[in-house]
Amino acid sequence: MTMNGSKPLVLVLCSLLLTACETVSYYQQAASGQISLLLGRKSIDVLLGDSSLSPELQRKLSLVQDARVFARDELFLPVGNSYTQYVEIDRPYVVWNVFAAPEFSSSPMNWCYPIAGCVSYRGFFSEGQAERYVQKLELEGFDVYMGGVDAYSTLGWFNDPLTSSVMRRDDHRLLGLVFHELAHQLLYVPGDTTFNESFASFVEEEGLRRWMLANPEFSAEIDLAREERLQAEFVALVSEYRDRFSQLYNEDISEQEMRREKQILQRSMREGYEQMRVEWGGAYAGWFSGPLNNAQLSTVSSYNDLVPVFALMLEQNDNDLQAFFAEAKAIAKVSQDQREASLARYRPKVLNGLRSL
Repeated sequence: MTMNGSKPLVLVLCSLLLTACETVSYYQQAASGQISLLLGRKSIDVLLGDSSLSPELQRKLSLVQDARVFARDELFLPVGNSYTQYVEIDRPYVVWNVFAAPEFSSSPMNWCYPIAGCVSYRGFFSEGQAERYVQKLELEGFDVYMGGVDAYSTLGWFNDPLTSSVMRRDDHRLLGLVFHELAHQLLYVPGDTTFNESFASFVEEEGLRRWMLANPEFSAEIDLAREERLQAEFVALVSEYRDRFSQLYNEDISEQEMRREKQILQRSMREGYEQMRVEWGGAYAGWFSGPLNNAQLSTVSSYNDLVPVFALMLEQNDNDLQAFFAEAKAIAKVSQDQREASLARYRPKVLNGLRSL
């Protein structure tokens, strides 16, 4: 693709990203970052015919091709031309997401964009720009958390390439990535991060379960049930403390006292992890080395709050994925209040133990 040929693409990207409250520098980094990925793409089919390709990269690219076929034929996900191309990048992550929340609130800050709606993070293709934005928010008094992301989705607006940043993933987590991001292309509600990420996370989990049933040799050394149990215990621990922080912020005490109590809760949360550390085999150590502030806690809830609800919804649709998708799409079309009411029908059963984290 020539630079002249990319000019219309630049205009499209800018029109998608442009909002009145955004800065010109943010538009520039977002547009140039996306364009650099699009210009650097190479066909996976062509790469697999290159004898100089490393055997490990060849194996993983072939695995992604198999995952696309499985996603289309067995999971009924729209694959289009996503992940048919590969791009090498010179950094460990494709983007860095910045999360923020008030010092004394569990509700995350949102940023609103065309197409995607309002989301609880702001993405940067440059780590340096993300760090500068973190410093700006911290000076304004917000709790802030920054995390690198090795892949992301344009929700079908472009043919997402596979980036070199995901190649360090274990095979089953590479498969999960494909299922997760394609689920976003199937169903995405602008402005409802919890619904979107919980839905994609559940489709990822269900897709992996079905892949392993169809490929028993693949799962011989993977204890997916243990991974899911560890994740459930992690989410439960974080959710418990998120609720405790929320209760603290509702107390009628001075800011100084509230700040002191907040620090006590953060220490208690680290201690709670240390009690689980050996049993968890050191999993999540990196996460618990973070600030454990309101912004960081919000990242866990968005991806997991509704996962057990979607699990029960599939079960009540006789494990028929197409029927499940139809119901989820119907719920996605209604207003936020109606959607929450529809999902609430499953919550009592989840809480009573039919499905639980």
